Amino acid sequence: MAAPPRLSKMPTSPQRRKSTIKGYLVGAVLALVLTAIPFGFVATRTLRPKQIFVAISIAAIIQVVVHLRYFLRLDLKPSSQNKSISLCFAAVVLFILFGGTLWIMFNLNYRK
Repeated sequence: MAAPPRLSKMPTSPQRRKSTIKGYLVGAVLALVLTAIPFGFVATRTLRPKQIFVAISIAAIIQVVVHLRYFLRLDLKPSSQNKSISLCFAAVVLFILFGGTLWIMFNLNYRK
């Protein structure tokens, strides 16, 4: 009788499990740091509002990259077309969310 097919693509060796857990922990720490930095700027008001806005925007973009790299395991290797399509889709969604938010905020400011 043949062995049943493996349904999960999770790593099975202890070495690969350690590297996976290490990757998730690095991603979690980076995400927490990239969340704490803008909160710190806003709470302490050490920068002018426009500089805080730029810092928040940069931290948000970097955090999206961290999530894509460490949690979704997407990289820029040409090994998989699906990964490239997923990365392009994430970039389009990021552009729409970021651009749409700016558009709405500036439009509301204009109508004020």
